[in-house]
Amino acid sequence: MAFIGILEGILPYISGLWTLPWIVVGLVVSYLLAKPFGRESVNSVMKKFGLLLLFVFIPLLMFRLFINVSFGREEFIFTGVTFGVLAFMYLLAYLLGKMEAKKLDLDAMEKRTFLKTILTNQGRSAAFVGGAILAIDKWAVPAAIYIAMVGVGLFAVIPYVLSVMHKHERQNDIKKEDSPLPWFLKLYPWYLLSFIIAAVLIQHFFGVDTGTLGDAGTVLFFITALTIPAALFYVGSGIHPTDLKLDEMKKMIFPKKKGENRDFDWAVGRTAFLTIMVYTPIIITLVFTPLMFFGIIPGSWFAVIIINSILPITSTNMFLLPYGLNPKGTALSITWTTVISIPLVLVLIPVLSTIF
Repeated sequence: MAFIGILEGILPYISGLWTLPWIVVGLVVSYLLAKPFGRESVNSVMKKFGLLLLFVFIPLLMFRLFINVSFGREEFIFTGVTFGVLAFMYLLAYLLGKMEAKKLDLDAMEKRTFLKTILTNQGRSAAFVGGAILAIDKWAVPAAIYIAMVGVGLFAVIPYVLSVMHKHERQNDIKKEDSPLPWFLKLYPWYLLSFIIAAVLIQHFFGVDTGTLGDAGTVLFFITALTIPAALFYVGSGIHPTDLKLDEMKKMIFPKKKGENRDFDWAVGRTAFLTIMVYTPIIITLVFTPLMFFGIIPGSWFAVIIINSILPITSTNMFLLPYGLNPKGTALSITWTTVISIPLVLVLIPVLSTIF
C-alpha cells in the first residue's frame, strides 16, 4: 500500500536524533503564541496536549515496547539490573533530599513537600529524550527495557507512593488545605499497567509483535513514534525564555551568598538540579564503570545506564503537582536540567556508540 510506504518513509525522520530539535520548536512556538494569546492560555492548551500524551500516546508506546521484547535470560537479567538502578536512584534522591532538608528551616508541610518534590524529580525523560537511544541498533533492546521500566516507575510506582503519602498528610492534617487528587491521576497507574500486562501476555502466549502484525504493526509503530517528537515539543514549550538567564543558572549551581534572598522554590529547584545533573550521574558512573571494565556487564548495558543517568527531569512530573509537589521548584529544575542535559546527550550518544 502506498500509504504504508509513506509512513515507512517518514519514520526515520521522527525517530532517534531527529527528534531532539522538537524541543527548540516547542520553545519557539510557545514563546511566539504567548505574545498574542498570553502565557496562561498557551499553558492551558499545552496541559490538554500533555494529557493526550499521558493517556493515549504513552500507554501505546509502552505497549509497543513490551510487545516487541521477547524476554530471554539476558533480557530478564537486564530488567532486574534496571529495577535495581532505578530503585537506587530514587533512594539516592530521597536521602540527598533529606540531608538538604535538615539544613533548611522548614515546617512539617514544607519538609514533606521538599522531599516529595526531590524524590519525584529523579524521574527522567527516558521515553521523551532518551528515545533517541533507540536509534542505535545494538542498544535498542536494553534501551526499550529501560524506557519501559522508567515508564512503570514514573507513571505507576511513584504516583502510587505519592498518593499514599498524600492520603497520610490529609489524615494527619499536615496539609494546610484540602486538595483531593483528580480522578484521572488516581486511575492512571493501573491504566498504564494494563497496557504493559496486555503486551507481555500477548507476546508470551501468541508470539505477536509489530512485525507479525503487518501493515497494522507499521501503523502502530508510526503512531507511537510520534510520541517522542510530540513529547519533546511539550518539553520545549515548558521552558520559559525568562528563566534562561546566566544569573538564574548561577542560582542553580552555586550556594546562596551571604545576605542573598532565595525563597523555598529556589531551594527545591537547586537541590533537584544538583541531585539529577551532578550527584546521581557521578555515583552511577563510579558504580558501573568497574563492572563494565571487568566484563561483568556488556558495553551496551553500560551505555544505556550512563546516558539515562544524565537525562533531564521529565516534564510530565508537572502532572503530579496535585500530589503536593512544589510547582515552581519543579518547573525550574525541569527547565535547567533540560538545557544542560541535551548538549551532553548529543555528545555522549555518538561517542559511546563508537566505543560500544
